[in-house]
Amino acid sequence: MRRTLVAPGALHDTGRTRTWHHLDTGPVLADLGITPVGTILAVHGNPTWSFHWRRIADASVRRAESGEPAWRVVAVDQLEMGFSERTDLPRTLAQRVADLGSFTDTLGLEGPVVTLGHDWGGVISLGWAVDHPELLAGVVTLNTAVHHPEGVPIPAPLRVAGARGMLAASTVRTTAFLDTTLALAETRLSEEVRAAYHAPYRSADRRCGIGQFVADIPVDAAHPSHPELTRIAEGVRRLRVPALILWGPRDPVFQQRYLDDLIERMPHAQVHRFEGAGHLVGEDRPYAEAVLGWLARVADAPAERAVGVEPAGPSIAGFAPMWRRLEERADDPAIAAIDMTGTPVLTVSWRQLHERVTALAAGLSRLGVRRGDRVSLLVRPGPTLTAVVYACLRIGAVVVVADAGLGLAGLSRAVRGASPRFLIGETSALTAARALGWPGTKISVDRLPRITAAALGVSCALADVAEVGAAGGATPPEPGPADVAAVLFTSGSTGPAKGVVYTHGQLAALRDVLGRHFAVAPESGLVTGFAPFALLGPALGTRSVTPDMDVSAPRTLTARAVADAVAAADARIVFLSPAAILNVVDTAGDLGAADRDALARVTTFLSTGAPIGADLLAAAQRVFPNAEPHTPYGMTECLLVTDVTLEGIREAAEAADDGVCVGVPIDGVQVRISALDGDGAATGTPAETAGVLGEIVISAPHLKTRYDRLALTDAEAVRGTPTHDGVSRWHRTGDVGHLDEQGRLWVEGRLPHVLVTEAGPLAPVGGEQQLERVAGVRRAAVVGVGPHGRRRPVAVVETIERAAKPGLADPDLTARVRADVDLPLAAVLVVPELPTDIRHNSKIDRVRLSEWADAVCSGGKPVAP
Repeated sequence: MRRTLVAPGALHDTGRTRTWHHLDTGPVLADLGITPVGTILAVHGNPTWSFHWRRIADASVRRAESGEPAWRVVAVDQLEMGFSERTDLPRTLAQRVADLGSFTDTLGLEGPVVTLGHDWGGVISLGWAVDHPELLAGVVTLNTAVHHPEGVPIPAPLRVAGARGMLAASTVRTTAFLDTTLALAETRLSEEVRAAYHAPYRSADRRCGIGQFVADIPVDAAHPSHPELTRIAEGVRRLRVPALILWGPRDPVFQQRYLDDLIERMPHAQVHRFEGAGHLVGEDRPYAEAVLGWLARVADAPAERAVGVEPAGPSIAGFAPMWRRLEERADDPAIAAIDMTGTPVLTVSWRQLHERVTALAAGLSRLGVRRGDRVSLLVRPGPTLTAVVYACLRIGAVVVVADAGLGLAGLSRAVRGASPRFLIGETSALTAARALGWPGTKISVDRLPRITAAALGVSCALADVAEVGAAGGATPPEPGPADVAAVLFTSGSTGPAKGVVYTHGQLAALRDVLGRHFAVAPESGLVTGFAPFALLGPALGTRSVTPDMDVSAPRTLTARAVADAVAAADARIVFLSPAAILNVVDTAGDLGAADRDALARVTTFLSTGAPIGADLLAAAQRVFPNAEPHTPYGMTECLLVTDVTLEGIREAAEAADDGVCVGVPIDGVQVRISALDGDGAATGTPAETAGVLGEIVISAPHLKTRYDRLALTDAEAVRGTPTHDGVSRWHRTGDVGHLDEQGRLWVEGRLPHVLVTEAGPLAPVGGEQQLERVAGVRRAAVVGVGPHGRRRPVAVVETIERAAKPGLADPDLTARVRADVDLPLAAVLVVPELPTDIRHNSKIDRVRLSEWADAVCSGGKPVAP
């Protein structure tokens, strides 16, 4: 596949010929009798060479051999680089773009062409794309930049490499720059790969191009290559072909601001951030499969989707924005919201809330917050957060919500990845933002002393924003149902937290289905011990109260705190997470007569966040004796999917199915099952066939639009989903379960937790339910040990009388488990407490348990998982 080509010199190099080394899969495809559908023109950066693109060359040929559409890959060694010719001409950015054009002209390259670039090869490939619109079919770039902000220093590694006295020493006389670049891989590259990257650069005279590249970085407007960089940057804005940006966020050179700039210039681009990857994202992650898969999807997509135009989604009849009910009660002095998480208790009327929202909306608008601007909200649930959220929504700003339950590292990853233009936070959040370099103009919830505000980089306080708004100024036109409204982050319990994008129409659909299904009326009143629903009270037109608790740690909620909240709001509906319910049940003995009287007025309570069983739901009903208990099933991507009552669970129990029955789909929701194959993969066509174990696939008017800047994850989430019944927006949940003959959904665990045994796939929840019926067992998990395809289930239990040490269960408990549980268990282990996810404190961390169980069963020291 490696070839040479002699091409005329270009621009300042005319009158000469230059010899190019390049990689070309075209002859291989011709030998196979395969005609390619197009060409991928791949351009490396500094200090790599065409070897960088070996994976996409190999993958494209393999796909062609298997009958998939074939893409020819042409990957050049730029002049002065790799095994191409060394010349006596310093090559500026404009020269390199012209060089590449001469190469493709000589090669006789015909369209359609998709450019692929990395590092400064990304800029050069985009320059070629701007200059060859008649051939261009798409652009793909890995970490690169086409613009650098004026007055901002270039990244430190480049400043060091380009410093006087360092440039030649680090880039030419030694291999320091090359070695440093290769060290940026997420995991150390193999010796063979390192040697391959070094191969064209064995001597100083072979490394001159590396130094030229560094010297050619346009550090300011006076640099000779600055005009060409500006030309390319502006030309990129005019590209109307499909675009894909693959990014390694841990890149010390091409930092987040460069990704933000590319997104601003190509708003139609699909973006995927490979968390954990860095500058050498092509070595860190399977970029080749990502690019080729994307090309296949683009080829199958309608023209408007190919250039990234968002579908409007299902039409929403009678759309009313989230703030409409708040406007309707603008003059109402009645209570709208109560915050009991601090001292004193904060009570806000509808009139006060509306005035606050209106003032903040006008103030934010006057301060420069525009429709589509992202605003990160690092504020505890309560009236302040509610007012800020509705103000942002009203002016069309996109609220970014990632709570502290993600942990500092997870929260930092979420905030930085979302790239908000503004950040509104409490002092602790602003301190973290300053220390960790979170982006966005900083606005403080509280007024801070001048010195503190300056130290934290705070521009103003919310009170200042409200004063500016109250002083005058109209709010902009209302956003529409198709406009993006929010980016809500998942819990991070199944990997790095993902941003989930919702439009105004989808949020309104969620509000409407919730209000209809649970008959929420103005007089209902809500107690919201589950953060995602704490903001819905004003949208539903009913008062809401946040009980005394740490909202990032649901287990801190007590029965007395719930009773106080119910009494304060005269609430009839209570929303709680499973972890919160556990502690409410455990602390019910502390309730007094007045507390019990208050809780007896509750008519509906819901456990949301994870399915729970009949025993816990029944225990909770004893706390709320006159309430109908519900346990809806949903996720951040679609907060309400199905619903089931305690009575429904008891009826379902007679069927003795494995898993947790979560009821039938809520009005407007469709549920399908994609059957698991013998390898545990969900490969079956999604269907409603009863009794089939598989991945749960859903569709609903309130289903998210997409994942934020995770194009590949989003594509996987809709892979193989149905498009019949006029529905095109589906989501693969990652949960496994089955439907029964009555159309009820049974959840049996997560897809990654399925054990592939010699007998076939085994979902964990059914066995866990059997374990939790064993005397003395409080909670349980079923995990696997052994190789894939021959996994053996292991029972890990948390006993009612907490075990003092983790390890093998005592003989009596082991005997009881083996007698009552219908599983071929390899071992029975005990832990003082099962590890759970960070945010909900309710989803068992089976991956962590599996690793621990494997170590224990292999003779390792049984330390706590």
